[in-house]
Amino acid sequence: MEEQLARYYELKEMQKKVEGELGELRSKLLESCQDADGFEAGAYKMTVTYQERREYNDDRLYNALPDPSLWRLMSKADTGKINSLLKLSIIQEKWLAGTYETKQIPVLRVQKR
Repeated sequence: MEEQLARYYELKEMQKKVEGELGELRSKLLESCQDADGFEAGAYKMTVTYQERREYNDDRLYNALPDPSLWRLMSKADTGKINSLLKLSIIQEKWLAGTYETKQIPVLRVQKR
């Protein structure tokens, strides 16, 4: 059991390092192609697409909901919970108007040709 715990710990530490390096590389790559949707270098092709993400304002969302008990289902402006409530038709999209800002998040994809 100690070996498994040690290996798990070791892998989690490696994961932290890899995720940190990936984050740094992602930032540098996005900086280098700010004006383009991607580029090619050698055997690699990078494309950048944009994903819309909503960032809700707690106060505006609370005031927009017709029933305060709906707020208890969320407890805070959690995008995942809000999307689930929309899919279940517990809340309506029109109630959310003006309660969030839409941000464009770059999605980086690197392929080997």
